[in-house]
Amino acid sequence: MASVRAGQSQALLLRGEPGVGKTALLDYVATSASGCRIARAAGVESEMELAFAGLHQLCAPFSDRLERLPAPQRDALGTALGLRAGDAPDRYLVALAVLSLLSDVAEDRPLICVIDDAQWLDRASAQALAFAARRLEAESVGMVFAVRDGAGDEELTGLTELVVGALADDAARALLDSVITGPLDERVRDRILAETRGNPLALLELPHGRAPAELAGGFGLPDAAALSGRIEESFRRRLTALPPDTRRLLLVAAAEPVGDPVLVWRAAGLLGVGAEAALPAGVAGLVEFGGQVRFRHPLVRSAVYQAASAGERQSVHRALAEATDADVDPDRRAWHRAQATPGLDEEVAAELERSAGRAQARGGLAAAAAFHERAAGLTPDPARRARRALAAAQSKLRAGAPETALNLLAMARAGPLDELDRARTELLQAQITFAVTRGRDAPPLLLKAAKRLEPLDATMARETYLDAFSAALSAGRLVHGGSVREVADAVLAADWGGSRRRSPRAGDLLMDGLAVLSTQGYSAGAPALRRALSAFRDEQMSDDEALRWLWLGCRIARAVSDDASWDELSERQLRIARQAGALSLLPSAVNERFGIQLVSGELDAATSLVAEADAVLKATGSRLSPHSAIWLAVWRGREAEALALIEAQRKDVVRRGEGVWLTDADWSTAVLYNGAGRYEEALAAVERAAEQPDEAELSTWAVPEFIEAAARSGHAERAAAPLARVSETARACGTDWALGVEARTRAVLSEGDAAERLHREAIQRLGRTRIRVALARAHLLYGEWLRRQNRRVDARDQLRTAHGMLREIGADGFAERARRELQATGETVRKRTAGLLDELTPQEAQIARLAGEGSTNAEIGATLFLSPRTVEWHLRKVFTKLGISSRKELRAALPQAGRAAVPA
Repeated sequence: MASVRAGQSQALLLRGEPGVGKTALLDYVATSASGCRIARAAGVESEMELAFAGLHQLCAPFSDRLERLPAPQRDALGTALGLRAGDAPDRYLVALAVLSLLSDVAEDRPLICVIDDAQWLDRASAQALAFAARRLEAESVGMVFAVRDGAGDEELTGLTELVVGALADDAARALLDSVITGPLDERVRDRILAETRGNPLALLELPHGRAPAELAGGFGLPDAAALSGRIEESFRRRLTALPPDTRRLLLVAAAEPVGDPVLVWRAAGLLGVGAEAALPAGVAGLVEFGGQVRFRHPLVRSAVYQAASAGERQSVHRALAEATDADVDPDRRAWHRAQATPGLDEEVAAELERSAGRAQARGGLAAAAAFHERAAGLTPDPARRARRALAAAQSKLRAGAPETALNLLAMARAGPLDELDRARTELLQAQITFAVTRGRDAPPLLLKAAKRLEPLDATMARETYLDAFSAALSAGRLVHGGSVREVADAVLAADWGGSRRRSPRAGDLLMDGLAVLSTQGYSAGAPALRRALSAFRDEQMSDDEALRWLWLGCRIARAVSDDASWDELSERQLRIARQAGALSLLPSAVNERFGIQLVSGELDAATSLVAEADAVLKATGSRLSPHSAIWLAVWRGREAEALALIEAQRKDVVRRGEGVWLTDADWSTAVLYNGAGRYEEALAAVERAAEQPDEAELSTWAVPEFIEAAARSGHAERAAAPLARVSETARACGTDWALGVEARTRAVLSEGDAAERLHREAIQRLGRTRIRVALARAHLLYGEWLRRQNRRVDARDQLRTAHGMLREIGADGFAERARRELQATGETVRKRTAGLLDELTPQEAQIARLAGEGSTNAEIGATLFLSPRTVEWHLRKVFTKLGISSRKELRAALPQAGRAAVPA
């Protein structure tokens, strides 16, 4: 709290067993935070499936400030909170809005957010609040979460933790003595202290209303319940002493998790329960009826609900459904109706189905899945139940619950389905498999589903074939059935005539091009793929379509050496992902853009993108294979770091069957060793990768590395067949990038005038592309050849150019190779030394670059998922490190700063 008052944000996770005092500590925070504003929320077990329920508790008091947020954030959070209609908001854009909102509230006075029972937050709320907690830095905001030991709190992983332990013996003895009246046998006291293990709530509740003899004999039995169960049992015993109407009132409050007193009393009235029923519950210290209905402890709520019979619960939910306004809150009314229904009921099931649609429109995928699942369970008609189970399974998969989706899929398959729905079940099975493993198991399932869909839904079949291509390319050399060639054969054999005639859409052209490339080779397939890329660049497509397919378009652009398309499509994909706030997709979009910027020599921008991707991954707790980190380490010549990153991933990748990663790792290792001039090791590393024609762009990149390593290690005879592949690919692609690499590759295998002509052609062609890394390496190879011809003056010109470009690009491994070659010509070149500018972190470099380009603090914050105040805090540090005092001076300092800020 002192840190927050001083303007430095903090986030803390209290962890402990039930009853250990986490809620008491949160209350302490709330009552002790003088000068601070308090915002509270609590997870409720029965609300875990209702998206943004927890967020509504925390943010609703600040809804008047939504208009101060940037429009995309305002609309997303407003829709999530049910304040406005709209399409489903991206939940990470909602999370960014929460961060901005809390920062704005804290402008007036420090803000402390206390969130109890965070293990029961709905997933959407947990993600948003955890995102904000991780991104807080220079705001006056504190966030304190409390979670149970062993509970599902994956979203909060990585926050600073404070483990709330049991009371020490002396404190436990003092607490027990405070609630025991009259004499107590010392041995009984010792037994209680031993078995409650210092748990404060157990010490307070377990002795309540029991005689010493009962306490002495009631613990330690072999079948004794867990501590939390015993605490709940103590509450249940206290309930039995209450009047029937009081117990019924408590059950209404327990079944209405929002704590709305108006709704609770309205439902109680429908059950014939009057206001006088609240007094005994208050006297017993179990619940408070005020501006909000609050149980003394979540275990009290649980004990009340569990102590009731099924019939009692159903009657209470029925009353709550009747008391809920169908126009104001139709979804909660439908949920209560479902809980009140003992058997099959089509009317209730249909209402739940409508609620599922509304929940999905608000971005509540988990809520939609829960509604769909309950609707399926209440549906009397077997065919309709099967269709609803299929919809529930699809919702569960989108909500990130593949195991539950599989169970619902089994329910769907058990019912009568038409042919299209049966094909959809196969597709969903394949999609679940791909979502879980992203490896070898998914391609054959997707291929089978696509074939079955052909005569039923041509559009869905074509999309599934593209999914199958994607999965097969990902599985690569480890695929077991459903290989790229098998998918291609099926596409070419498909009957797309009649009403299912193919349209010239980009996705269809891409599917055709991949099929032709895989079956007839580059000469036939590359022109078709280039037409597909042109369509991707020219065609108007929705953001959803773009985010689904542009990454594959980028991959194909690399495969056909089309640097212009790669540049344009990767920029477009990243822009759309940022504008949509699609953080779940943003890391992969960032990686695509990183690739083109790295090989284009834009190291400052590429490094900043790594910082951005890292910010997203840390903020969301997500994981992504570290391709970008490996590539950076490789080009920087950091052998130990690169090899460690590769080995750390290899075992898991093989287990999943993600073969394309292995090809990437082999190619990266070869680049590393070629840069270091260790050609034998490069040849051994890349040999396997160069033999993977079905892995598209990576194998085409691997072959030139193989040829250079073979030529320089004295094994030129092994390069004949690979050279033929390079030539076929280059002529089919017809781009300066492809033809320049071919000329460079032929040059290392040639002698005399032919070699010099090819070296010059390579430099000329690659100089017309964006691929500055390839151009720099062409200058290096030409300079090395000239030195071996004893043309030292000419060699120095080429090697100086190569060395300067490679240093500027940040390819330190190859730059060191060029430096050694220059020294061999008699020229002295000093090694690069770190300076003041190296002190900038990647995040600081990204902020400095964006500020230098004219972005405001709010715009930078929206890009990097920071608050404007935190951006300003980082800029002050940047100014200090660079020795400047204003944004106007950034442009002059940035060219060096951006290149220096390479992560270690």
